[in-house]
Amino acid sequence: MSAKLQWIQDELQNLEESGLYNRIRTLSSPQGAWLEVDGQRVLNFCSNNYLGLANHPRLVEAARQAVAEYGVGPAAVRTIAGTMDLHLELEKRLAAFKGVEAAVTFQSGFNANVGCIPALVGRGDVIFSDELNHASIIDGARLSRAQIVRFEHCDVEDLKRNLSEKRGEFNRALVITDGVFSMDGDVAPLDEIYEVTKDYDAVLMVDDAHGEGVLGTGGRGIVDHYGLHGKVDVEIGTLSKAFGVVGGIVSGDPLIVEWLNQRGRPFLFSSAMTVPDVAACLAAVDILEESTELVDKLWQNTHYFKEQMRILGFDTGLSTTPITPVMLGEAPLAQQFSRELFEAGVFAMSIGFPTVPRGKARIRVMISAAHEREDLDQGLMAFTSVGKKLGVIS
Repeated sequence: MSAKLQWIQDELQNLEESGLYNRIRTLSSPQGAWLEVDGQRVLNFCSNNYLGLANHPRLVEAARQAVAEYGVGPAAVRTIAGTMDLHLELEKRLAAFKGVEAAVTFQSGFNANVGCIPALVGRGDVIFSDELNHASIIDGARLSRAQIVRFEHCDVEDLKRNLSEKRGEFNRALVITDGVFSMDGDVAPLDEIYEVTKDYDAVLMVDDAHGEGVLGTGGRGIVDHYGLHGKVDVEIGTLSKAFGVVGGIVSGDPLIVEWLNQRGRPFLFSSAMTVPDVAACLAAVDILEESTELVDKLWQNTHYFKEQMRILGFDTGLSTTPITPVMLGEAPLAQQFSRELFEAGVFAMSIGFPTVPRGKARIRVMISAAHEREDLDQGLMAFTSVGKKLGVIS
């Protein structure tokens, strides 16, 4: 090993000793309620596959047919030779699904944030950002070079105070919040945030990555959930969770979408979404528009699992969504809990610093419409056994 890389070895050793080293497991099966992980069949409590669409036959067939017709990749950025009619169709369908005038797709939800934020604000501007916003929002805000003002998590009064004290110092202002917070599963008070923001000439942006397919009528998201159509300027989303594929989306005001076509850097400088991904996303939109069955089942499973975990004595934090954090505190305990669960046939990874603050390590359980009641019961039995063994519950 080169001496100039010794610092990396030292840092990796520190992660090992502090229980923060992330051992990445390998899947050898399609996504679903059950997975083949490191050669073992286990119950899947990890994936963001909220509606079980990642391996849905209709998505698979749509991707297969599109590859046969169009090939695999666009082989160009959108602005040169990479915009296919499938891309435009998906953007039109997603805008209609979200109840907005326009939408533009990116290669991922992360790219959507990194592309959108610097296009809207820059030096001399200000971003008011919830302190627990996703890493992609944090990175997009940093890249913008705007001043970043963090407000306390979901605290509308703190946001209002910061807007009142600091808004006048800057040219343009952007208020950003996650819709559903991915680690805690709580929902932003977007209706109250809107009421505050509208008085301060600030663009309002919400990242609905964990709300699409989950909240609102038939999974139309947090804006629909609160009845804020036409009031939220920018909705960021992902097609890699409830939609079961991959890709990002920015939807809302058509002027913003047009501007991102001209100045969204991932749109300008990275190849477009691949053909099978776009086709599979279109099939997902078809399924969501046809019926609320999968969304309804997701919530039935969520309510059942959360209630049973509370009865058992587990702390599931402030979550009101299918994201169910099982709060354990220290990272070594969370990692041990995860290993014990895996040995009991349940795949549920531990999450610690820096993804969550120190002392707030947890197992994050992701409920899906793919789960049947007997799957959830099996998971509950495993949590009971491991929880008692490790002294988490009595």
